[in-house]
Amino acid sequence: MTEEINTQEEFVNEEDEIAKEETGNFVRCLTFESSDLILFISTEHVIEIINDHSITELPLVPDYVKGIINLRGQILPIVDIRLLMGSDAIEYTSKTCIIVLNIQDTAIGIVVDTVRQVVDINMDNVHPIPVKNQRKLLNGMINMDDGTVCMSFDCDSLIASRMM
Repeated sequence: MTEEINTQEEFVNEEDEIAKEETGNFVRCLTFESSDLILFISTEHVIEIINDHSITELPLVPDYVKGIINLRGQILPIVDIRLLMGSDAIEYTSKTCIIVLNIQDTAIGIVVDTVRQVVDINMDNVHPIPVKNQRKLLNGMINMDDGTVCMSFDCDSLIASRMM
């Protein structure tokens, strides 16, 4: 009899936790790595992920603008966010990807070190980055279930930055 009560209490607690999770402000996000940071971005901005694409370099542009690509007839600017955030350049590898984004009806590609996975993130648990420590293009952080810290990549800042 006692075991039944404990089991029922556990079941009720489990239902409460599920209800809390369902009522959270969850957003499906793509996680990726750049410059020793784990970042995330809402999948609503992601058009596709490509790798091994030839980038045509442009003269007289900042170093973080790697050039342009022709993606099925559409010309896209390509930005290496590692360089835009002030980190050192690295040689691209087989894991290096271009994430094609649509931000405010503007298509742009960002070069990232590697793409990780798609996860659902409760935006209510994302904490703002302290202003004095805030890096360009990052507007929040969250502790993930596996103990890693993920930073929120601010798409609007990318478009509003001096490069566009």
